[in-house]
Amino acid sequence: MAILICVPTLVNAQSDAQAVLAAFDKLVAGIEHANVNEVMSVYWNNPQLNLFNYNGTVTKGWEQVKKNRESSYPQIKDAKLVVRDKAVHMLGREGAIVTCHWTQTQIYKGTPETVTGRMTLVFKRVGTAWKAIHLHSSPDSPDPSRIPASEQPEPAASPTPTPKASPSPSPSPKPAN
Repeated sequence: MAILICVPTLVNAQSDAQAVLAAFDKLVAGIEHANVNEVMSVYWNNPQLNLFNYNGTVTKGWEQVKKNRESSYPQIKDAKLVVRDKAVHMLGREGAIVTCHWTQTQIYKGTPETVTGRMTLVFKRVGTAWKAIHLHSSPDSPDPSRIPASEQPEPAASPTPTPKASPSPSPSPKPAN
């Protein structure tokens, strides 16, 4: 009697990570093309899909995400999404997280816009495809008035000034005896 033990190989993990990044890159291309179908093909077609948006709102469900894209994308021209510090973290064979820092420039309703932020996408294997099931996007530099004091960065400490050396007192003349 033979016992067969299957151990995931590094090659499988690398190919899964490459497939997740390919899905992420397809999402970025869809955003740059302002192409609703291209973008939506990356998202999980499920009412449980949820997006924590850059503006602080939450969008729930694939249908609502699609409606929002169909409403805004016709108003977008010349979109460019520059992604930096992209990383994928595999969560076993069925899940992954992609994180990045991004800058998006575009013309929206005739007005130029530039925004920067950070993004986390959670991917899940659905059949043979990797689908984004959650997105969290936040501003790079949030409005300081919205940051609680407990999370405010500490101001840089000012160096303590070094006291200036005072001149040594001259020896007092000795009184004459």
